[in-house]
Amino acid sequence: MNRAWATLHSSGLVKCLVTLEVVGRRTGRVISLPLVVVDYQGERYLVAMLGQNASWVLNVRAAQGQAVLRHGRREIVRLEEVEPALRVPIVRRYLALAPGARPHIPVDRRAPLPDFERIAPHVPVFRITAPS
Repeated sequence: MNRAWATLHSSGLVKCLVTLEVVGRRTGRVISLPLVVVDYQGERYLVAMLGQNASWVLNVRAAQGQAVLRHGRREIVRLEEVEPALRVPIVRRYLALAPGARPHIPVDRRAPLPDFERIAPHVPVFRITAPS
């Protein structure tokens, strides 16, 4: 099932769907998984709905942010972790775009921004940038 979602996300048919490819921190093999890209104030972000210990988060950190996004084409990127205070509006936007994430993030998507402040430190967010 994950492979089917990864294929759809990689196709580029839906603008906010991508497949993240990152080197596994233990195996050294490329790991692929489907994610939702959040556009916010002219920047693009990836949000980890499963929190700090999600495998892809640990792999991205171990790879020092080096990754590839597939969405109709292959894009080499660098993922920079966003500090918790700046995550709040991005997480809110993410919940509006990714209905599958709603059960994993304990705030209603329509809640005011202050409600997101208490959970923002527990929801990793990465800004997508060009590789350095």
